[in-house]
Amino acid sequence: MEKIYGFTHYSFFTDMAELASKHNSFDLSLGLPDFDIDDRLKQYLKESADYNHHNYEPLAGNPLLLENIIQFNFKRKNSIQLKNNEVTIVPCTTFALYTALKSILNQEDEVIVIQPSYYTYGPSIVLNGGIPVYYDLDNDFTINWEKLQNCISQKTKAIIVNSPQNPTGKIWSKSDWNQLYELIKDQEIYLISEEIYDIYCYDGIEHYSSFLHPELKKRTFCIFSLGKMFHCTGWKVSYLLTPEELTSKFRCHQQYISYSANAPAQYALAKYLEVFDPSETQKLMQSKRDIFNELIQNTPLEVEQKAEGSVFQVVNFRNISKTISDVEFSKWLTIDKKVSCLPLSAFYNSRQNSDYVRFSFAKKDEVIIRALEHLRKSL
Repeated sequence: MEKIYGFTHYSFFTDMAELASKHNSFDLSLGLPDFDIDDRLKQYLKESADYNHHNYEPLAGNPLLLENIIQFNFKRKNSIQLKNNEVTIVPCTTFALYTALKSILNQEDEVIVIQPSYYTYGPSIVLNGGIPVYYDLDNDFTINWEKLQNCISQKTKAIIVNSPQNPTGKIWSKSDWNQLYELIKDQEIYLISEEIYDIYCYDGIEHYSSFLHPELKKRTFCIFSLGKMFHCTGWKVSYLLTPEELTSKFRCHQQYISYSANAPAQYALAKYLEVFDPSETQKLMQSKRDIFNELIQNTPLEVEQKAEGSVFQVVNFRNISKTISDVEFSKWLTIDKKVSCLPLSAFYNSRQNSDYVRFSFAKKDEVIIRALEHLRKSL
């Protein structure tokens, strides 16, 4: 367990993308799709402009979008039944995380961050006066519940969970949520559950949301991303599920920070939800994951666990070098071997090295194929 009172400026993610561009490398470092969005979504955005959706939407969000999010979640295999006051449209998931923390934290409250994790978690806690407490997953990226319990103190105010997880691709099951509840049920501890890759679950696994747990739901800020779902992150529209009491707290702060999200995009996304088939997108991304994993077997790089979800694959590189750091390896692969990735240590607060790098398979099939064929020949 590690307590950190400050935070570091993270630029490594953009640095690696710039390095890939500079050296004309295949960029598999970031989870930014290089393929186009659905033409129907473009058409709905044009329609939105014609219909004059250019002013602020209500604080809660566009009413049609709210209703269609409720319907979308109700129709899922693991159906989530929602009320209007349990859904809030937000500009992005980072905003939702930050504002959720602002809604609950007092000075020096502790928030548990499960590592490896996305780099915004720690800074968002610190900026809200809290103290990040970092818990590291075991070597196989599973949770040791006893060790996690040891991170909980009288000062613990929240736990941040990401499922499907970036970067490991692990998915929390119903059993996992039950285990977590047993750890926190006797203490006032909130859950911030980032579920932005919810439709990207593979091999027959269905996403199981924390919001389905009848007791956890009462203390949960559950974050989803329409930008991730539809490959249009630049539109800056996400949504938050919270029980009504927490919705009031969240919106109290939201009104002073952003008020509302992108109005034309909200209408377009609402209309698109009426025709969107998540199974098609899931099949598309699982195919890309499978292409990546099939072709990487022809290289010295080793996949120990195929990603259960998300758009990322963690790969062990120690067959190539036992001594080089993961940062050095990532730069070497990008510059000398012309394929960009990210070191897993970038997803830890203070780790200097690991045996792993992360690749994104949210790319055109031809890019994945060419990149892996290049590694087959050059490694």
